Amino acid sequence: MKFESVLKVSRKTFSYICSLVKEDMMTSSSNFSYSNGKQLSLNDQVAVALRRLSSGESLVSIGDSFGINRSTVSHITWRFVEAMEERGLHHLCWPTKLGEMEEIKSKFEKIRGLPNCCGAIDITHILMTHPTPGSPDDVWLDCEEKCSMILQAIVDPDMRFRNIITGWPGSLSDELVLRSSGFFKLCEERSCLNGKKLVLSEGTEVREYIVGDSGFPLLQWLLTPYKGRELSNHQCEFNKRLSATQMVARRALVRLKEMWKIIQGVMWTPDKNKLPRIILVCCILHNIVIDLEDEVQDEMPLSHHHDSGYRQQTCESADNTASLLREKLALYLSGEKNLASVLPG
Repeated sequence: MKFESVLKVSRKTFSYICSLVKEDMMTSSSNFSYSNGKQLSLNDQVAVALRRLSSGESLVSIGDSFGINRSTVSHITWRFVEAMEERGLHHLCWPTKLGEMEEIKSKFEKIRGLPNCCGAIDITHILMTHPTPGSPDDVWLDCEEKCSMILQAIVDPDMRFRNIITGWPGSLSDELVLRSSGFFKLCEERSCLNGKKLVLSEGTEVREYIVGDSGFPLLQWLLTPYKGRELSNHQCEFNKRLSATQMVARRALVRLKEMWKIIQGVMWTPDKNKLPRIILVCCILHNIVIDLEDEVQDEMPLSHHHDSGYRQQTCESADNTASLLREKLALYLSGEKNLASVLPG
């Protein structure tokens, strides 16, 4: 069987991951052995962990395929998760290097012409086993009566995760998860998305922003689509631009779930301790595949649905200044720059 099809990464990426976790995984006091008594090497352990994360198969199934018992699979996987949290986190970070954000803006603008855009945000649900009716775990029941945990992700134009938050129950709305995040606070304080502003016309500037769907609030740093049926031409065109740009986040979440199937199926009882850490490590691995330009990503089929069976949420919250700025930007992009310049500032 082909190496890449079993572990979902190339040999080059596999070797890099082994180098990241080597110190943590090989210095531990416990040694893991096959059923014949032979000890598992570093490569063996990483292969077991990657197989567990990428296949979503049971501990028993993976144990049988490697010739080890289920508890060994569990312990190796968890040790790998802890090591990746410690050693791989630099692969999931907000852009801070010189020129990095300008390159991101340029790539986003090439998608459908949105200038000064720094990211695309979306939310997906990680399904879990259904709790007993009436139990305290009912908080995990979402709007579709499924038991889930939320993952909110902000993505760059290469589908790389730049900021994530997870661990919140599926019962919370997209807006509430956003407003509860550290990223929201940083943006409101202008400690983030505070770089170069886009000058539309005299006296009108648009700060750095991200784009989201209609489940998010319209803010000065988060642009969302116009709602309603009777939209003007420039508003319809803006919605098309925004949707095409935000699609990057959807595709990233699709790829995440397709590559790391441990978070795709109903595998977990409600668990706010281990599952968020598993999700984080899967996001780090997703980014490593991109950072190392691993060819396996080109072979991944991509749909546009990471939350099958979920209806689109709608958030009515809109900042007045943001509404005006969105209108000016939409007019500006449609070529009606004169109209944009006479709207009140």
